[in-house]
Amino acid sequence: MRDGLFGFSKGCLHMERWDEVNDFFKKTGVLLTFGLNALHGRHQLRRRVWGGDWDSSNANDFIKYTISKGHQIDSWEFGNELCGGGIGASVDAEQYGRDLIKLKTMINELYKNFNPKPILVAPGGFYDKQWYDKVLQVSGSLVVNAMTHHIYNLGAGVDHNLVNKILDPSHLNKVSETFSNLKQTIQTHGPWASAWVGESGGAYNSGRRNVSNTFVNSFWYLDQLGMAAKYDTRVYCRQTLIGGNYGLLDRTTFVPNPDYYSALLWHRLMGKEVLAVNTSASPYLRSYAHCSKGRAGITLLLINLSNHTQFDIGIQNSMNVNLHAKETTYHSRKSFTHGLKRNMLWVGSKASDGTSFREEYHLTPEDGNLQSKTMLLNGKPLQLTDDGDIPSLNPVLVDANSPMTIAPLSIKFVAFLNFEASACK
Repeated sequence: MRDGLFGFSKGCLHMERWDEVNDFFKKTGVLLTFGLNALHGRHQLRRRVWGGDWDSSNANDFIKYTISKGHQIDSWEFGNELCGGGIGASVDAEQYGRDLIKLKTMINELYKNFNPKPILVAPGGFYDKQWYDKVLQVSGSLVVNAMTHHIYNLGAGVDHNLVNKILDPSHLNKVSETFSNLKQTIQTHGPWASAWVGESGGAYNSGRRNVSNTFVNSFWYLDQLGMAAKYDTRVYCRQTLIGGNYGLLDRTTFVPNPDYYSALLWHRLMGKEVLAVNTSASPYLRSYAHCSKGRAGITLLLINLSNHTQFDIGIQNSMNVNLHAKETTYHSRKSFTHGLKRNMLWVGSKASDGTSFREEYHLTPEDGNLQSKTMLLNGKPLQLTDDGDIPSLNPVLVDANSPMTIAPLSIKFVAFLNFEASACK
């Protein structure tokens, strides 16, 4: 359609289809965030800029219907990529902020007999400091529950240099400024809100075939999850489950791609409490630590971006819980110390007695091919069972006091069951 946004017509979500997808959500335990049309009723002022008050009538009818059918909504999001200069369209921050107040009032009224109510998240776009600051100032206290932003820090999917970007620690580090600035925006103007990554797929425009759907993408993905958590991100939404080259599932066979297993291991092993990690090691060794999920101890995520360096990591549990590691580069014979030291939430106490082993989940690509669609866990291919079920993700058990290594171009989760940290009580 010539006059439609991105060339598409206005479109319509029929309620029969809405009922069908909600039935699917109910069966699979989905926590649903649904994006409402924030351009309805507005008019185009000039290229990519829209103005006028938001017409809430369609959203009001839709939410009423949703409630009447008993469909469970975790959160309502207001629009998509309208912030700053926008992607295809933009709305002024002050106008958008006023409309958020209108939407919040409507949600509170429609859900007045519900506890808890769905939360309101916004704006679902690329972080622009001035725009985000203004929206929080205009909308005011307790209107927006979460500030959502989108990240595609690998650039366009057509880029032939994607693999090199993924393996370049300096490139991966650049997005930390966005996380840090958004955290500061919320602390200054909206301390009642939390930070969410509402959409992220690495490379935009569907990613890149034989990169986004292969092992190498997990270096980016797991580093993103670790970094996002480090900056107090509460929710991270991956683009996509199915669709494009960056889908967690193959879009024709629905077989899991490597990132699916990376996400599943993160979900099962990493708890909500983030532990600070101080390191003087090579930037090619990425490290993140959390309290373990659902059990005692901590889980460490190690990502080795180097193509020639094995990191030999020694673990020492003492009264002060010091962890150190030694890098051995067989190519250049250099070595250095990698320290994970007490800091902030990382406060150790006496190591507990009992369990004398650690769990290791070592991820590598099949045949050493970084662009393989098959991920190995401790040397065994992760493939669906004959019944189509997800395979067991079993660790290897290693003596807790033995040296730990991580091979070049590999990833490892390590769960220390007898490691006590005060933040993990």
